Amino acid sequence: MGESDNIVEQNKEEYSYDLRITKDRIAVLIGAKGETKNDLEKETSCKINIDSKEGDVTLTGKDAINLFALREVIKAISRGFNPEIAKQLLKQDYILEVVSLNDYSKEKSHQQRLKGRVIGADGKSRNTIEGLTDCSISVYGKTISMIGNVEDVSACKRAVESLLGGSPHANVYKWLERQKKIMKQRSVEESGF
Repeated sequence: MGESDNIVEQNKEEYSYDLRITKDRIAVLIGAKGETKNDLEKETSCKINIDSKEGDVTLTGKDAINLFALREVIKAISRGFNPEIAKQLLKQDYILEVVSLNDYSKEKSHQQRLKGRVIGADGKSRNTIEGLTDCSISVYGKTISMIGNVEDVSACKRAVESLLGGSPHANVYKWLERQKKIMKQRSVEESGF
């Protein structure tokens, strides 16, 4: 009877995801001497197969939750994040949110201006939003992506969308400061102190 239990365990269903990443991010996913890819495979107990010519990535594994988390990490790397920041998505309650600039303008020159609003002079706007939300922001291609815990990403996304919609920077920062105070107060109340 014990042997049949082992057979069921060995024949456990395997899951897979197929996704495509931009060719210029393949080297980042692989890492120096394959280090990033190997670390991700170890941390998630999943296998990563990369077609370097096409940018196709196939993920396989027996744990659907780890596989989903790995998919999100690879999406984040594809959206311009450093692998160490992208690995935060392996933590519970951390998410990746992507805002498409195509939703705001199809014109390339206008999209450049929109990216500039989010980044700010010398990265000041992005740094301020990251500081007020405890999120990481990547402006890459036609997207602006955010990584952080669920509540923080929600505030970060709203701030980015407000800037893309034309809101003044000062108003967005003030709103974020109020949100941060509200979240801090809620955290204190929930902890009972």
